Amino acid sequence: MQGWIGVAMIAVYGPASSALHELHSTYVRFSVLALSSIFFLVDPFAAIPAFLSITAGVETERRKRMARKASLTCFIVLSSFALAGRLIFRMFGITLPAFEIAGGLILLLIGIDMLEAKRSPTQESSDDTEEAAAKEDAGIVPLGIPMLAGPGAISSVMVLVAQAPSKWQMMAILIAIAITAFASYGVLSGADRVRKVLGETGIRILVRIMGLLLVALAIQFFVNGLTDLGVIARQVAE
Repeated sequence: MQGWIGVAMIAVYGPASSALHELHSTYVRFSVLALSSIFFLVDPFAAIPAFLSITAGVETERRKRMARKASLTCFIVLSSFALAGRLIFRMFGITLPAFEIAGGLILLLIGIDMLEAKRSPTQESSDDTEEAAAKEDAGIVPLGIPMLAGPGAISSVMVLVAQAPSKWQMMAILIAIAITAFASYGVLSGADRVRKVLGETGIRILVRIMGLLLVALAIQFFVNGLTDLGVIARQVAE
């Protein structure tokens, strides 16, 4: 009798357990994708030279305040685009495949610049850095925007939002943004120590590694867009 009960329980709960496991696996994969893509594009390590240039001669406490303001600005900007992403798509009639392809191209250009260990012009220019150095407080512009929350990071968030049908995936995006902003504060507030530990060569190597991963991510976004348009067969893309 107990054997039959066990078989019945497996028959009833087995599919539900399998579905729950698949849901958990999907959420974990999406969370890793969200965190890696957003962090690679914000790339606080690559912002260290510009941050130190802007804050040269600034006392430690004020430098930390600027790092905090830049990180908070990054969080607010990216979270705003995450929450308003679907509305923006509807307002302008933008489809997911179109944005995946456009976002993939932007990320590819930024990733190629990172492979050369330099900041993309879409994130930072010499004029921005020189002008910011003369400002009383450059925590919002250009440190927060566009050095941290640049076009690439915004595009990545928008693509992720379009791929996030559930509230749990949307929550994963917001958590990824929060973790990235917090990590950016840690990196920038300790920029002197980070540069001493890694050195200029170490930072360049780290930026190149992140650039390589970003190029791969950009290609994947591009392939996803072509697949959704039917240009590439789904079996080939997988």
